[in-house]
Amino acid sequence: MGKEYVLQRAYVEIGNICNLRCSFCPTLKRAPRQMSPEEFRRVAEKLRGATGTLYLHVMGEPLCHPHLGEMIRIAGEMGYRVCVTTNGTLLRRFGAVLLENATHLHRVSISLHCMEGNGAEMSLDEYLKAVLAFAKESTAHGIYTVFRLWNLDAEGHAGANRENARIEEALREAYPEPWQARWSGYRVGERAFLEYAGIFTWPTKSTAEAEEDGFCHGLMDQIAVLADGTVVPCCLDCEGEIPLGNLFETGLEEILSSPRAEAMRRGFASGKMTESLCKTCTYARRFRK
Repeated sequence: MGKEYVLQRAYVEIGNICNLRCSFCPTLKRAPRQMSPEEFRRVAEKLRGATGTLYLHVMGEPLCHPHLGEMIRIAGEMGYRVCVTTNGTLLRRFGAVLLENATHLHRVSISLHCMEGNGAEMSLDEYLKAVLAFAKESTAHGIYTVFRLWNLDAEGHAGANRENARIEEALREAYPEPWQARWSGYRVGERAFLEYAGIFTWPTKSTAEAEEDGFCHGLMDQIAVLADGTVVPCCLDCEGEIPLGNLFETGLEEILSSPRAEAMRRGFASGKMTESLCKTCTYARRFRK
């Protein structure tokens, strides 16, 4: 039996700077910031024992960070399973950083839906060629590679998904069928997966009517640490509207045992939302039984 952790995962925002402005991401009000390697090491040390998995992402593009490789090594040497989420547009230039640190990297998720409607200075064909070339190398290095199409039409939303057929065609050329069906999509090859999800509204942009009844995995299974060290209950609190403490300054146990954090956990356990951001979060409503 593996080690028991308090949290399944922690999201660590090594930087909130991105090279794209995708329609599905909110425009941040927070000041641009990147963690230093020293700050990241401090955060990773304070998370030890609480979780075994670090996702180096909340907002921002990890490949924009000049010390990404060093941060992957720091986390890997501490025994974490390290996961990176990227829009994929910088893989041609900086994918080598990930491959050079393959022994410390568990998974790379590539958001293929980023190419539609963001004005990227790269054609879809160029993009897919670079992404698929990287994926072939990454899986050969033992890294799980997940292609994301998180732009399907959902209730109240029409996704920008006109290019999905072209993307799927390119994937079939690179990974001939048959594909193995999974709950979230397909296993298309050795360590390679295609994952679908519907488009959703970030809580900061939600105009939904507040509802007190509900449940969320925030604080129950996950937390997020923003680039300035602020701890928030989940990876969707992109503006830090529910600050629970600062991991640069305070220990994790003290932060998670604060009155605000305890109230949130008790509320989720009894099916109640205690925070206004949670009450209007339509993503959390997916967890209703």
